[in-house]
Amino acid sequence: MECVVQGIIETQHVDALEVLLQGLSGVPKERVRVHELCLKSGPNLGVVPSEVRLLCDLAQSTPSCQYSCRTIRHVGGAMRGAGAEQISVLVRSIVESKASNNVLRYFYGIGYKLDHEVLKGGFAFRFHRGAQITVAVTSVSKMTKLHATNEAVPITPAIQLVEIMAPAAADNYNDVVSAVTSFCEYLAPLLHLSKPGNSTGIVPTAGAAAASLMSSGGGGGGGGGKTL
Repeated sequence: MECVVQGIIETQHVDALEVLLQGLSGVPKERVRVHELCLKSGPNLGVVPSEVRLLCDLAQSTPSCQYSCRTIRHVGGAMRGAGAEQISVLVRSIVESKASNNVLRYFYGIGYKLDHEVLKGGFAFRFHRGAQITVAVTSVSKMTKLHATNEAVPITPAIQLVEIMAPAAADNYNDVVSAVTSFCEYLAPLLHLSKPGNSTGIVPTAGAAAASLMSSGGGGGGGGGKTL
């Protein structure tokens, strides 16, 4: 399982967000450059639609295996019910595995079709704070040609995507939801975070919060929100 929230931030405030995340996490950032292919099931695979994402980590892989190693990421359904509606974090099933690049041909063969592909570039922080949390800040680009990552063009140059993810299990997801929710409060002056698909736009206070963070060097209090 996975707990996840998303938000957007203006590119001009990304440096301030990085300063804040560095102060909160206490770990160095990691470079992110991921080629992501989204495949969707065809009618021969049943009436319930299925989505598979194939990820190639261009930042971490060696040149010899950048296009021979793929992570298969199957995103399942979100948790439903009254309890799920009352929390601000999306809890969903997720399965990941490794495969060679031949897996793309395999999925085509059984009836999946390429829906879209994107290149995500930016940075991420991975740390433990009540749960193992990953915060990724990326610019999302589209391909002008099939699989042409070197010719990718930003979809929204002035806006970047912020994703907060944490692995969970059936017996601890409540604790993970609490940890993610608590961490999101530190970022509230800079961006709104919500369940994927429920974007609430840009935070009006982001400019002032970013200026405060950059002038203070981040500190530990997040320029507002909660205090460490």
